Amino acid sequence: MSEERKAFKDYFDRAAVKALADQVAPHVPDFDRARFSRRAARGLNALEMMDRVRQIAGALRKELPESTAAAMDALTASLPPPLPDTSDVTGGYLQWPVGQLIADHGTDDFDASFRAMVALTQRFSSEFAVRPFLIADPERVIARLMPLTDHPSPHVRRWCSEGVRPRLPWGQRAHVLEKDPSPILPLLEALKDDPEEYVRRSVANALNDIAKAHPALVVSIAERWWKGASKERERLVRHGLRTLIKAGDPGALAVLGYGPPKALSASLRVSPPEVSIGESVQLSLALSNDSRESQPLLVDYQVHYVKADGSARPKVFKWKELTLESGAGETLTKKHSMRRTTTRPLYAGEHRVEALANGEVVAEASFSLLEGLDGE
Repeated sequence: MSEERKAFKDYFDRAAVKALADQVAPHVPDFDRARFSRRAARGLNALEMMDRVRQIAGALRKELPESTAAAMDALTASLPPPLPDTSDVTGGYLQWPVGQLIADHGTDDFDASFRAMVALTQRFSSEFAVRPFLIADPERVIARLMPLTDHPSPHVRRWCSEGVRPRLPWGQRAHVLEKDPSPILPLLEALKDDPEEYVRRSVANALNDIAKAHPALVVSIAERWWKGASKERERLVRHGLRTLIKAGDPGALAVLGYGPPKALSASLRVSPPEVSIGESVQLSLALSNDSRESQPLLVDYQVHYVKADGSARPKVFKWKELTLESGAGETLTKKHSMRRTTTRPLYAGEHRVEALANGEVVAEASFSLLEGLDGE
């Protein structure tokens, strides 16, 4: 993608349409480049990213053989060489419309489409392409994916966990698996010690998806996986528990060795007491372990952001992991920005801040936010 392009959607422009035609046309007799380009690029600049992808995919399908099997064979033959490793998968973005074509037009031939997805995922990803198949027949898809957890390509192995995530970002929601994720657990089990971090990260993300509706299930899996775990698996478990940890789930915290704090003195100070939108506050947390034993502590803080209607919503931020010996103390400091972002509108008012130790509120303070300096 050129540096001049301001938005990701602009990758899918007329140049991408031409490049895709150059890729596919040699493998399809009578491929009409002009007709494909006209259909694919019609009003492209006015479309958002996924609408561009769908339009290009639809135009491409019209130039392929009528038979789904023949169309999938032509697409597979046209694909570039497999990505050599997992260091950079962004080079495969041109193949996104290919995956969209499989999702939109391939469900009438499961076997041909599945073969095409196995090939595609080694060049880009088939995590979005497989969603309609998964939603229509999860048992069949999972049965076909299970043997692929031993595939020599890490891209294929990652697809086995990423494609079945119940809440895959940008993908169709798999509501059946949100309600009952048990069918995908054997896939995650098979991949939890994969040699590639790229694959293990996907397993962790799938666990985190499941945790949002089934926290006790994920805690039980984490407890089992933590026993005798390698450092790599420990990282996977930590990442898979991240939503539960932020929520202060006692079971998730216990897996990582963080029990309820005992005889912990804490004092939180926020300065200055008033700031304008666009400025920052300084947090200072004094901790003292008054118990007779050392304590591992996972320290976070949450800001209760004032909403437009005057109510508040809490947002948890990570701070520090530490161990306090018996009788020892430590002061932690943190600068927190009160600048508006595209995902976080800010409103004037009293903002409460709570310090959390192992998921429990141990101290709190507040500051006033005034209308701002950031010009918004």
